[in-house]
Amino acid sequence: MVIPDLSVICDKSDLDDQQYTGAPTLIIEIISPSNQAHDLITKLNLYMQYGVKEYWIVNPLLNTIMIYALNEKAKYELKDIVREKGIVTSTVLPDFSVDAEKLFQQ
Repeated sequence: MVIPDLSVICDKSDLDDQQYTGAPTLIIEIISPSNQAHDLITKLNLYMQYGVKEYWIVNPLLNTIMIYALNEKAKYELKDIVREKGIVTSTVLPDFSVDAEKLFQQ
């Protein structure tokens, strides 16, 4: 079991009073120096296996945002990446976007 930094759950059918047993629609992980490999490899493969439609990796060490989305073969594809500047938009939540410059400003 892993606990994502941020999860967006659109299908409430797997949600009860105690826990959520389904796969979130969108997961955002914020990388720290101690968990880079875990987020970039282990969690990416785990989330793909369980059908998380979109996985964002926010790396404040490199000021990057990477967006992976499931393709028609249920495999992750890198859909977008920005470094320091640029706006990324979710493929599953079209009204959700992040401005990297505002996110990473000191």
